[in-house]
Amino acid sequence: MDFVEKIKPEHLDILKEVGNIGAGHAATALSRLLNKTIDMNVPAVKVVSFSEVHDLLGGNDAVVAAIFLKIEGDVPGNMFFMLPVNEASKLIQQLTGDTSIDFMDSSTSEIGISALTETGNILAGSYLSALSDFTSLQLLPTPPALAIDMPMAIISYGLIEISQAGDFAILIDTEINEIEVNDSTRTTGHFFLLPDPDSFEKLFKSLGVNVND
Repeated sequence: MDFVEKIKPEHLDILKEVGNIGAGHAATALSRLLNKTIDMNVPAVKVVSFSEVHDLLGGNDAVVAAIFLKIEGDVPGNMFFMLPVNEASKLIQQLTGDTSIDFMDSSTSEIGISALTETGNILAGSYLSALSDFTSLQLLPTPPALAIDMPMAIISYGLIEISQAGDFAILIDTEINEIEVNDSTRTTGHFFLLPDPDSFEKLFKSLGVNVND
């Protein structure tokens, strides 16, 4: 995928702008759903290799909570929202007020599982909607699935139907915080957008990036 090397910081700035618009929409949706004021932002967007994904999420011993969905339409691919499992537990405890939620515990309540899945669903939908508005591409998410596992095991499972998965993902860092709460902890998660190989270049071209120059 030689064109990945031609992607410049200004190209990623476009995706960061799209990400922050999506984060704003997601924060509004979560605030209404939970009747709390949620703040979100996107501090960084970059293209990373799969080996970097592994390192970003803590290496061999890491366990993450992940929301996975497929993207259908003009730019088919996969999307994952991942965060360390302890941060996922704290985030959903904070959002629901249920301090018993622990995603390392197999008996975690259905409410906790549903809350995390819906949070990931709202985030993914907001990002894809913003990206669709910018690119005029049709991006349709499938219903999300939740997994608790090592990050590469989750990504490998998500890509099992793709015979030529490629080696790169678009990383969208995401910070989530409930404001007006004195002991609120900012949660940092990672969105990984993995377009199918033929979709990568199409996506950047739709953003006005000519990666063939």
